[in-house]
Amino acid sequence: MAVIPVDIAGSPYEVRIGTGLLANLGQQCQGHLRKRRVPVITDQRVHAAWGAVVENALHEAGHEAVWRILPAGEASKSWEQLAATVDWLLAEEVERGDSVLALGGGVIGDLTGFAAAILKRGCKFIQLPTTLLAQVDSSVGGKTAINSPAGKNLVGAFHQPALVLADLAVLDTLPRRELLAGYAEVVKYGLLGDADFFHWCQANGAAMLAGDGAAREYAVAHSVAAKARIVQADEKETLGLRALLNLGHTFGHALEAQTGFSDRLLHGEGVALGMVLAARFSARRGLIPAASAEVIAAHFAEVGMMSEIAALGLNCDGNALVAHMLHDKKMDAGTLPFILLNGIGDAFLARDVDLAEVAAFLDAELAR
Repeated sequence: MAVIPVDIAGSPYEVRIGTGLLANLGQQCQGHLRKRRVPVITDQRVHAAWGAVVENALHEAGHEAVWRILPAGEASKSWEQLAATVDWLLAEEVERGDSVLALGGGVIGDLTGFAAAILKRGCKFIQLPTTLLAQVDSSVGGKTAINSPAGKNLVGAFHQPALVLADLAVLDTLPRRELLAGYAEVVKYGLLGDADFFHWCQANGAAMLAGDGAAREYAVAHSVAAKARIVQADEKETLGLRALLNLGHTFGHALEAQTGFSDRLLHGEGVALGMVLAARFSARRGLIPAASAEVIAAHFAEVGMMSEIAALGLNCDGNALVAHMLHDKKMDAGTLPFILLNGIGDAFLARDVDLAEVAAFLDAELAR
């Protein structure tokens, strides 16, 4: 088991990465579960695959799981589900020192974390991420949120988990598409600040996706360690460092909005396309060679991911996509910063991007 400390002032915690952590949940959560009844929030698909394992593990440790099971999918990150979840936790008489378990991917982790952040002005929660994307990204760092009609993740809070248990066994039951969506976030850590890790992904990504256990542990642990370093230095994204983690997200969120935040485009798929767009836009501005951008696109294509937005068949133009970007939570004094590349492994925050230039660039990409 790999253990990555996340040393946040006032709320440090561990991310544990290994196989069989859910089956040993009671021992792993020792010291965090104060009562017999333990609230667990999950979705229908995850409950079907892992509910019995979690229930048995808690039972063996003298606890009883009480379940809130939500519909699977991005639509559960809503005001309605947030309110219902908070009401459910209040009915379960959850106290500030109790821990709520979030068993699922990014949707469940975000919703549960936000509910925990506002319940009685903050209670504890434990992340049990069941997707690769959640293991390497959303379960670590304390960003919690729901979506609103205006856009994605616009209502939320910073609220760090008490513990993260990334059980690699869950990846064996993950649909290939979900695994690939998570892989986009793995590649991101190489592109934003570690060219050697990007080259590792080129050499080992296919084996990791095919089930190589050692490669999976290395990929998750390396990604988590990279995120932990950034979050420790800039927890609330006030210094610009943590903003680098949004590489690909401004373009990606616009694509997600245009496709209705639906299964038509998973978040990780949007991020992968967004990173290709960020690289090509960087090349358009003369920051990197066009060939470098195409290396990134080619890698995603080689592992079976979309690398061209034209494949989405969007019925819109670049201006429509830019309009979605105007709701981005990173808007600052009427300008939108973009994460661009000076090279593979060298991302930076650009504050001088003309959105008309972005729209023209996207028109060209839609026509490829």
